[in-house]
Amino acid sequence: MKTIDKSYLPVIDLAKEAGALQKAYFRTNDFKITTKSTDVDMLTEVDIACDHLIVDGLRALFPDDAILSEERGYQPADSKSTYTWIIDPLDGTTNFSIGHPIFAVSIARWQGSQPIFGVVYVPMLDEIYYAEFGKGAYRGETRLTASNKVLLKESVLATGFPYDRATAANNNSENVAAMVPKVKGLRRLGAAAYDLCLVASGVYDAYWELRLGWWDMAAGSLLITEAGGQCTYEIYEDKYNLVAGAPELCRQLKECINMTNYGSQPR
Repeated sequence: MKTIDKSYLPVIDLAKEAGALQKAYFRTNDFKITTKSTDVDMLTEVDIACDHLIVDGLRALFPDDAILSEERGYQPADSKSTYTWIIDPLDGTTNFSIGHPIFAVSIARWQGSQPIFGVVYVPMLDEIYYAEFGKGAYRGETRLTASNKVLLKESVLATGFPYDRATAANNNSENVAAMVPKVKGLRRLGAAAYDLCLVASGVYDAYWELRLGWWDMAAGSLLITEAGGQCTYEIYEDKYNLVAGAPELCRQLKECINMTNYGSQPR
């Protein structure tokens, strides 16, 4: 991890500490489970504990910065700082709650609309991904390179479904049905932060999803661009409709999938 600013090393440690807490509770049933926005939007005591661990740690390390966390909301900067930390303490809560081992900790620092640092830790695989703007993306000490595929039929893609899929006019199911016959494979893991890591690694050739939270993609989007991939998104009502991966595949994906009823503010 010699390539990144040393001030970010404690943040990587925070991600690993949160991951260790998740490992300790995984498949124990020693935690309460509730729901948030919908019946399938899960929340556990472990989410909250990890959120407090990370937020409190960042507040001590970077006291002037604003913080946005999934569980505690927005905490404005105490100064004129233009930096914001965006945190998903446990991405893939449903997976975690049922004993499925794919979930992740995601922490990112943005300056305005630009991500400048991101780390994703996948506890059950003990994989650490990180990137700093202009310095590349890494899994441990291995530099990542995103896919450069150009043909959908030779590509493996990933996607997911929004939490409001029971009521949404566009819940992505028609997009999935349209893409299945066009690609080599289609995957859905249930943890967007890790999906984005796999795109940055070149495991997935491209990825799309509708109505993500900022915390879902804040770190992974930087990993992808620093690995040489493309990451574009539209924002509507604070939700992100994202297409990422090999640039030519992203172009083709945008022609094939329907994102039109979720706003049109391309970034």
